Amino acid sequence: MSAGESNSAEVTEQASAGVESVATPATQAVSGDASSSNTNDTKASAGAGSDTDIDTDVEGAGSDTAVSEQQRTASTELADTEQTDSEQADSAPRESAPQREWEDRRPPREQRAPSPHQRPRADDRYNERDRDEAPRVRAPRLPEGADISVLDPAVRGELRSLPKGLADIVGQHLAAAGLLVDEDPEFALEHARYARLKAARVGAVREAAGLTAYLAGEWAEALSELRAARRMTHGAGHLAIMADCERALGRPERALELAREARSEKLDAAEAVELLIVSAGARRDMGQLDAAVVALQGPDLDPKRRQPWSARLFYAYADNLAAAGRTDEAVRWFLNAAEADDDGETDAAERAFDLADETGAGAPRVAEAPQRDAAAEPEADKK
Repeated sequence: MSAGESNSAEVTEQASAGVESVATPATQAVSGDASSSNTNDTKASAGAGSDTDIDTDVEGAGSDTAVSEQQRTASTELADTEQTDSEQADSAPRESAPQREWEDRRPPREQRAPSPHQRPRADDRYNERDRDEAPRVRAPRLPEGADISVLDPAVRGELRSLPKGLADIVGQHLAAAGLLVDEDPEFALEHARYARLKAARVGAVREAAGLTAYLAGEWAEALSELRAARRMTHGAGHLAIMADCERALGRPERALELAREARSEKLDAAEAVELLIVSAGARRDMGQLDAAVVALQGPDLDPKRRQPWSARLFYAYADNLAAAGRTDEAVRWFLNAAEADDDGETDAAERAFDLADETGAGAPRVAEAPQRDAAAEPEADKK
């Protein structure tokens, strides 16, 4: 054997040692080239080693693929087994619990508290909506002669801001309130309230409602309505009646505050005298008897001067004199009030004779105009 053949055999044995079971094309090429030189044999041997590594990687990848396939198969079989067990458990007969007769221990339905999570039924929502709205008020029966034509022209002028049909309805009920207020003030107030319900933004309507409530003895309602009318009309707004409502509600201090505020208002003579009478009554309520007497003294308190309000002024002055213990003077001023009361609105004559009998002073006689007592005048009025 030559040296070339000996070297080729050694290279072939080295390449065969790197391959276990798979023969690559590179290995076959090295084995068949026995007559190559030593340099070429060495390169072939290195190439054969590299190809052997690639084959080994291929075998490893194939092995991993086979393992993954086996794992998926095992998982599928396990899932099938669990599903079969579940189906068998569902189909197996179950032991039924002993049946007990059901008893409703809840309170009756009308006594149950509504659940906060319960959605209201349609009829419940309808009822809730009705409760939120203003209640429907049936119109009181109109008396004979209740027509809008009997109202004051200024009131009819304010009602023209309403639609024609509504203005007629409101005017009829205002007229009814005026007709009934003397004989049945409570029923008159129902008409005034109905008119207010229909036209609450008309100042004349609120004023009529307030005056009717005052005559019916509803002091708080009267005060509220007259305040609203005063805001709407920007006028004096029956300050004397508002102050008298404060007195009736047990707030004489507020009545005096209204009287002080009225000094900046342009009041007519009748309203100013009425406010004096109410202020004197408020001081009497507060225990200031002498101040109440002084509050009424002024140029209008003169028996020789007769005005439409003279009878009421004389009567109030006599009443405060009697409360202050000045009985003789009170008797004389009650007689003055009786002489000025042409319409018989007061019981001044009866009061005069009753006081005269109590004191035994004999037949009373009329009094002269008093002089204003500045010493008894309250500090607030002096200012």
